[in-house]
Amino acid sequence: MPAPLQTAWNAFTSVPNLAIYLTLGWLGYLIWLGLWIVLQKREPVATLSWLISLAALPYIGFVIYYFFGPQRVHRQRLRRVRARATLPPPPEGLIPTPDAIELARLAQATTGLPPITATRADLLVDGAAKYTALLEAIAQAREHIHLEYYIYLPDRTGTLLRDALVERAKAGVQVRLLLDAVGSGKTKQRFLQPLIDAGAEVAWFHPMKLHWFWKRPWLNLRTHRKIVVIDGHVGFTGGINITDEEDERLRKDAYRDLHLRLEGDVVRELQLVFIEDWAYATGQPPLKLHNPAPVRGTIATQVLVSGPDSSWEAIHRVHVAAIHSAQRRVWLATPYFVPGEAARMALTSAALGGLDVRLLVPRVCDSRLVTLAARSYFDELLEAGVKIHEYGPRMLHSKALLCDDDLAIVGSANFDHRSFRLNFEISVLFRDRPLVEQLARLIQGECNLAPRVRSDRPQPLWGTRIPEALARLVSPIL
Repeated sequence: MPAPLQTAWNAFTSVPNLAIYLTLGWLGYLIWLGLWIVLQKREPVATLSWLISLAALPYIGFVIYYFFGPQRVHRQRLRRVRARATLPPPPEGLIPTPDAIELARLAQATTGLPPITATRADLLVDGAAKYTALLEAIAQAREHIHLEYYIYLPDRTGTLLRDALVERAKAGVQVRLLLDAVGSGKTKQRFLQPLIDAGAEVAWFHPMKLHWFWKRPWLNLRTHRKIVVIDGHVGFTGGINITDEEDERLRKDAYRDLHLRLEGDVVRELQLVFIEDWAYATGQPPLKLHNPAPVRGTIATQVLVSGPDSSWEAIHRVHVAAIHSAQRRVWLATPYFVPGEAARMALTSAALGGLDVRLLVPRVCDSRLVTLAARSYFDELLEAGVKIHEYGPRMLHSKALLCDDDLAIVGSANFDHRSFRLNFEISVLFRDRPLVEQLARLIQGECNLAPRVRSDRPQPLWGTRIPEALARLVSPIL
């Protein structure tokens, strides 16, 4: 040990009654941090998980909670109200059944977005289909292109999209690109400079600002949304980011994923969500855009948004309510499965009630801890009658819920605590039998390729049960 450090250590250890001081300091730390966490009034299990985890990390625990603990974002409500005032009233007679009315009212009450219609809704399976459709739509842009992504990497896929945006910006199209500062952290200014030089605007969601030392950083609060709106007519959303990791033409191990291409009035709601996020990230007034004339479609839709700027957990609530309202089947595909008590009860109750309940998850996801936490719930689900399929060798990244023959939810939200509470997410609810049938065929095909998890599978104590149990303990804070 260097001499200065040795001298400092000797001076520290020579303090009289050092053990008493350290014990009193640790107790004071526990009381102060404990009160801080308890006053957040979060779910008791999550609160206890934080308390137990941080009690074992004196002082370091404060730093961890300061950077990664739960926070509530207080957006400027005036901006949100002014932006939403541009929406037309929802078309009458859109919702046909009492259950659908209740679900639509729940969604509108928790998001502020009414049920609306789409004239066209295409399911895009995997990155090749998504990127091809996206580049084709961008090439036809004449007024503006708005993009919001969690992950945008400066690889081959990212470069191809950037160059397409540069070409449109030079042609006079207004391009606005909003990127999450954590998910797109590898994308540097040098890569984006050609886009900025062409006249595009680039903004970052929750960037680190070291000079704001008096404010808690929002490293753990991310925009996980994937939104593209072109001229207010065409919209894209779903689970696919901008990265080579999601293009099966470039990588054999590319994620298996799902996206949406939308047209009609539903695009106006995607535009609204982007406008709110752009105003929040940039500090600018909400954009004033010329909206296309409303065009009533035949596909009943409703945009769902949630995030730490609302305590209602809208996407979580709608998922649970949709499962409870199902009469025949509930099929869920998600890469990250860490359900809370309400979601777990909904799934097991549906299975115990005789419904066809299926869960499609990756055999191994990109987080070993999440994989273990997810598997810790399998025994309870299997006992209730849930059919669990593990997809591989490619990682399943699709996020979809299908209930009966006429309801589907597709979007960016995983079935876990992070998506339901911490991330800014977006999904689209559909009441459309043809689209639900198409999604059902897709999930059925995935299940056919994914072996079912057996209740009598080997579960060695040290290799399976203990790691899963430990991962489950921290699942409320994953």
